[in-house]
Amino acid sequence: MTFEGLGLDARLVQATDALGFTTPTPIQEQAIPVLLSGTKDLVGLAQTGTGKTAAFGLPLLQLVDEHQKHPQALVVCPTRELCMQIVTEIELFKKFIPGIHVIAVYGGTSIGLQIRDLKRGVQIVVATPGRLIDLIERKAINLEQIRYVVLDEADEMLNMGFQDDIEFILQNTPKREATWLFSATMPPEIRRVSKKYMQTPTEITVGKMNTANKNIDHQYFVANAHHRYETLKRIIDFNPGIYGIIFTRTKIDAQNIAEKLTREGYDIDALHGDLTQQQRDKVMGEFREKQLQLLIATDVAARGIDVKEITHVINYELPDDMEVYTHRTGRTGRAGHTGIALSIVHSREIGKLRQIERIVQSPFHKMEIPSGKDVCRKQFFHFMEKLLQTDISHGDYESYVPMLAEKFADVSKEDVLKRVAAMEFDRFLKYYENAEDLNVRERTREYGTRERDPRGPGPGSDRREYGRRGDAPAGRERTTARDYASNGEYARLFVNLGTKDGFYKASFLQFILDMSDLKKEVLGRIDMKEMNSWIEVDKKSAPQMIRAIDGKNYKGRRIRMNDANSR
Repeated sequence: MTFEGLGLDARLVQATDALGFTTPTPIQEQAIPVLLSGTKDLVGLAQTGTGKTAAFGLPLLQLVDEHQKHPQALVVCPTRELCMQIVTEIELFKKFIPGIHVIAVYGGTSIGLQIRDLKRGVQIVVATPGRLIDLIERKAINLEQIRYVVLDEADEMLNMGFQDDIEFILQNTPKREATWLFSATMPPEIRRVSKKYMQTPTEITVGKMNTANKNIDHQYFVANAHHRYETLKRIIDFNPGIYGIIFTRTKIDAQNIAEKLTREGYDIDALHGDLTQQQRDKVMGEFREKQLQLLIATDVAARGIDVKEITHVINYELPDDMEVYTHRTGRTGRAGHTGIALSIVHSREIGKLRQIERIVQSPFHKMEIPSGKDVCRKQFFHFMEKLLQTDISHGDYESYVPMLAEKFADVSKEDVLKRVAAMEFDRFLKYYENAEDLNVRERTREYGTRERDPRGPGPGSDRREYGRRGDAPAGRERTTARDYASNGEYARLFVNLGTKDGFYKASFLQFILDMSDLKKEVLGRIDMKEMNSWIEVDKKSAPQMIRAIDGKNYKGRRIRMNDANSR
């Protein structure tokens, strides 16, 4: 199949040819003929990096009237980065249709400049929900004549609490002829929106729903909790050509790990919710230009990131929401490239790992945490490869050879090589000289029963791992919790979230800790019901938790949290 065979205008085919696109991707091949009719609603399920922008962008360019200088098509997406990326791609596709204008409107920048650009006359508006609603309320944009609405990464928008905004936008586009919804996953909220606002939509699924990209190799390392950071360092050092994203659950973890790795000489920066838009743009610019080798980010901060050629995605901790794993790992293995998704897990998380494995329908491969010698050997081979591939054709190196030969006349070739290696590897060799084995010497069977390593715990391992299944953590954490209970220092909080919202106790625990940036030591008993839950929390930390969670949105529902004893 060719783009011309899909029924596209000759000018659009000319643009795809100029870009070197010859064969449509599966989502483009299936969606474009349906969308070109201009009257059919569509739900397209496909992972990020499969060519969704062209799948809706090319039909939009063919359907809008270039002679009418008012908004005719609206693309709504979750983040500023994705908004800018969509506009960049559509600009490339419209190269030979100069009469069509596209504008991006998003928060974090001057709304006045965006209003001015809208007044100049545009046919396609690409917007984030919040800024679009600001423009509607200021009467700076008229959606009365919008004929086509595209919801891109709809599941991400709902996860970010934009459900009410999406419904408001759809209610304010009464004359739309078609609604196109693209999503990587199909949660119930997406199904409900499609039933309410779309007329018998055509549904296209590329690959199996919610499955991971088959170009990604999923690997995991089992480490004790107190070895997690050291394991991360080993993984990075064992992959000297790595260009990737590390995901953490909280912004505090992201910042702390970035600071530690920066102090140790790694090219890394953090992306989290406390950054201003200017700081975020700076970090993303450096990462795209490969001035940074690694980016460490929270799930919220990383939404909408689309960077080519990412080799690795590292889960510093597994996410509780299985769909989040699919979104994280979808940052690599894009556009036909292969990628590697690495997860650092505790032995108690093997069950959760198997759940994710079944959902994404890809095998997960257990890897040994590299030893110090393994790391040094890998770095050494990488250095030799770089040395052999160094371009010496530029520059007048020949004129220096006699001086070099004279200087090294009494030094053997082997000694020269040793000295070069010492200059490059002295730090690695010293650091890893007496490096301990970080692997947990324990096997976990498929159905969760544990089998001890016949060698026993061994030096440096966490002996608590060999306790009974289901034992509470020993040591300081348990003592702290007991102290709180005995001293009556807990506040009891009510929250209107429960098992009906898809939580089980462990995921709920992690959710409230992520939201509040508190440590698990401050928590006591959690009592979960279907619709509500009650949480015991250290009295000093209770106000922080209420401030962080009360009033926020979860899957389109407003969260209410307060002291359970107050009216």
